[in-house]
Amino acid sequence: MTLLEKYIMRRTSQMFLAALLPVLAIIWTIQVLQRINLVTDTGQSMGSFATLATMLLPTLIPVVLPFALVIGITQTMTAMNNDSELAIIDAAGSPRSILFRPVLILAVVLGAFSFVVTNFIEPPARRTARQMVATAYADLLSSVIEEKTFRTIQDGLYVQIDARQGRVLRGLFVADRRDPNFDLIYYAKEGAIDPGGTSLTMRDGEVQQKTPDGKVSIVKFMSYAFDLSTMSESSKTEQTFGSSDSSLAFLLSPDENSDSYKKSPGNFRSELHRRLSDWMFPVVFALISLVIAADARSHREARLHPMVAALITAFMLRWLGFYFTNQVKQNAVFIPFVYAIPLISGAIALFLLATGRKLRLPSVLAEGLASIRRVLVKRFTSDKGGASA
Repeated sequence: MTLLEKYIMRRTSQMFLAALLPVLAIIWTIQVLQRINLVTDTGQSMGSFATLATMLLPTLIPVVLPFALVIGITQTMTAMNNDSELAIIDAAGSPRSILFRPVLILAVVLGAFSFVVTNFIEPPARRTARQMVATAYADLLSSVIEEKTFRTIQDGLYVQIDARQGRVLRGLFVADRRDPNFDLIYYAKEGAIDPGGTSLTMRDGEVQQKTPDGKVSIVKFMSYAFDLSTMSESSKTEQTFGSSDSSLAFLLSPDENSDSYKKSPGNFRSELHRRLSDWMFPVVFALISLVIAADARSHREARLHPMVAALITAFMLRWLGFYFTNQVKQNAVFIPFVYAIPLISGAIALFLLATGRKLRLPSVLAEGLASIRRVLVKRFTSDKGGASA
């Protein structure tokens, strides 16, 4: 790698990190704040909360990384163009590959990194986070809820405990109004949480069920198991978590007898092709950014800012990728489109780079932008002259 290529690589990498870290920090903070109730409601330590927050990062990095790369490349090339560095490189007779090679090397490395994170780091991180949430809400019953006080576990789910002896709960009252079709009220003399924290077994009690039309039915029981997984956030997205939790090996050769696969085989099919295609977007976005920004242009030439044009194109392609990936859940016929989006757009960008063609605005749009610019410049200069007088 030549000295100039190292220079471009260093500037692009620095700008990429400068774009990635703040955006990733903002999104990560929003996701973390949505789960702050794990500390306020379940009495978990800050160490447990920090661990859970860390488990969220692998799910965010592959999404943010391609767009940060777009910003890094376009901003670097725009700065080099403004400093006339691109014009000097062209005037010196240097090949265009001297600009492309370091950027594409960086894009390939980031694509490989994205593939590793998506397939080998994200699934176990999701499983760990899910287990932590379930355990936290199970501990909410066994050790956190104060005796003789009502406590809201979820919207529509309330618990009261008369006394606690270790993991054994005395005088248990549970009101479950989460299902709009009926209300459930449980009374039990005692209950116990299993060692795995997955269920609450209530003994010697009764359950009252009230339907919207006012009918009430009462059933006495000697033993009744209440599923604690319904108290965790993961229960709301059980099917999605089933496919997202799975390893790449399982997705390539799924166990058709597993309950999660039987419920939603389309989710597993969609997840597999998402993981096999997402890593291509950093490379494709790098090619598109080079097509848009890696050419020496006059400052007077009417065009959108390269970063804006590249980001708009990247968002459109990423949206198409998400759309066809979701369609794969319903019908496998959409699988080719999942790969066609990055491959075709990347091939077009590669062709434009290889032939040295430039993307130009249509003449009508270019003339319109030029006219708007002249009007703004004239108004600004007249306002400035009036202020000076």
